[in-house]
Amino acid sequence: QVQLVESGGGSVQAGGSLRLSCSASGSTFSINAMGWYRQAPGKQRELVAVISSGGSTNYADSVKGRFTISRDNAKRTVYLQMNSLKPEDTAVYYCNADGPKDYWGKGTLVTVSS
Repeated sequence: QVQLVESGGGSVQAGGSLRLSCSASGSTFSINAMGWYRQAPGKQRELVAVISSGGSTNYADSVKGRFTISRDNAKRTVYLQMNSLKPEDTAVYYCNADGPKDYWGKGTLVTVSS
């Protein structure tokens, strides 16, 4: 089993920045890719960014150039640096770990006001 705990959410004005963190514990040796997803009110959960065990990254078109995903394997932590935030980035952000099965954190709320 893998446990994921997100932190770093909060409220910010448009144009501001936040950094999310996701700490993994448990059977982390089984994790391959890790990623961030988000779910806005009334919408489906969507992929924001993903990083492989080798460091390859992929981003949703809506966040390219503004968000950066990174991971510190020694700390078992993945980060999401979010810059130039927009009101449409408002959502609950979830950490995901891809292993023998999908693991999810409980989410952290990001609110961007105009």
